[in-house]
Amino acid sequence: MNEKTETTLSSDPTEVRRQKLDQLRQTIGDVYPAHFHRTMTNAELAAKYETLELDTESGDVVTVAGRVYSSRNSGMFMDIHDASGKIQIFSHKDTTPEEARALLPMIDIGDIIGVTGVVRRTKRGELTINAQQIVMLTKTLLPMPEKWHGVADVEIRYRKRHLDIMTNEESKLRFQQRSKIVSGIRRFMENDGFMEVETPMLHSVYGGATAEPFKTHHNTLKLDMFLRIAPELFLKRTLVSGLTDKVFEINRNFRNEGVSTRHNPEFTMMECYWAYADYEDIMDLVERLFAELAVKIHGSTEFAYGDKELSFKGPFKRVPMPDSVKEATGIDFLAIKTDEEARAAAKAAGFEVEKDWTWGECLAFIFEEKVEPTLIQPSHVTHFPKDISPFAKEVPGEPRLVERFETYCNTWELGNAFSELNDPEEQRARMVEQLEQAHARGEKSKQLDDEFLDAIDQGMPPAGGLGIGVDRLIMLLTNAPSIRDVILFPARRAKAD
Repeated sequence: MNEKTETTLSSDPTEVRRQKLDQLRQTIGDVYPAHFHRTMTNAELAAKYETLELDTESGDVVTVAGRVYSSRNSGMFMDIHDASGKIQIFSHKDTTPEEARALLPMIDIGDIIGVTGVVRRTKRGELTINAQQIVMLTKTLLPMPEKWHGVADVEIRYRKRHLDIMTNEESKLRFQQRSKIVSGIRRFMENDGFMEVETPMLHSVYGGATAEPFKTHHNTLKLDMFLRIAPELFLKRTLVSGLTDKVFEINRNFRNEGVSTRHNPEFTMMECYWAYADYEDIMDLVERLFAELAVKIHGSTEFAYGDKELSFKGPFKRVPMPDSVKEATGIDFLAIKTDEEARAAAKAAGFEVEKDWTWGECLAFIFEEKVEPTLIQPSHVTHFPKDISPFAKEVPGEPRLVERFETYCNTWELGNAFSELNDPEEQRARMVEQLEQAHARGEKSKQLDDEFLDAIDQGMPPAGGLGIGVDRLIMLLTNAPSIRDVILFPARRAKAD
């Protein structure tokens, strides 16, 4: 029965459905059965009978199930969809018993039904099941959005993702691809010899990144705790233990900061540490991983994002940050000796910098302003300032720079990696300095992670470390304009707002 027919019964479509639910309870009893055994999915059906000729019955009886997306001729023709695709259902007095046909007026768009019948292909080429039995599996009480227009309101799409996926094939495909990408990252890391571990999401001391945390309280322990902003310090402690020389985690992180097309307070990262490797080894790993994922999704290392053609074919461009700034602005930071000179050079070039900024902070700011917007194809930006990189080893011969790189594509940062600092005394000094800076910014809850420092005192092997923003990577690979398009249930304002 189509939606137009419903309106003749009542002016309220929801009330019509409730009336039908009452009738179904009286006639068939259980409208929401606990189980239903189908013999194949719609995709399996399409594959098995791909060569079935026009206007031919297979003679095979199958059982399928799915949601009704369309109904024509008072239910004689229905399209039902499962997660894998659609199949047409045909109910006619010549093939369908009266008991099954009697159910048709009670079926609305959106209901979930089970059907048993004979597979045939129509004269027009439509794979169809001639219904012999129809079972109501779920009576829906709300009308579906109109299939061909879907959910137009963007905020409703994010708030009611089930409707978005139900009516938007692009959105459905994107989340299926997300699953493949996350699975692909895990398989790649395992095949490369990395061991997956799980580290705590609740931290008594937050660290591993500079970010505002979410705060909570543990009643039994009478302890304030923080949602993880990064798993770094726990993963390094795993490396210290000798459990494995290659460790990784696909993890959820939480940062109590802004929301934008590229930022969500809850997000996914892949973070890994590789003993006896350095940041150049990690660059190679990133290039191999990105290329494999592109081929997995697109069949090629080349693919489109918006109006851009991107290539994940390695090797990626590699450029030191000071060189990129010199090329873009003419400012040679390596020739500048002091913080005061760096601020003066930046101001002379027209940049507004804070009065207490260091040499490295000035360099990084100008990079973000002038170079970052130009990085369209995948690029590794290397040689970061030491004063903004507290966990990375110094570049030999240039103590103001460290062996760190960030991978950029489409102007976005996708990954951050170091040759990890493992000198316990220097690590402690840098973390103390970082703590003092945090307290000066008003972060009074920030503490020194003594348990991590104790582990480093025990000795951590030299290692390369990496964090990849999985959501942004998925955005690129699925051509998504916003991070909220690749997170099933993104953060939203309260409905009243």
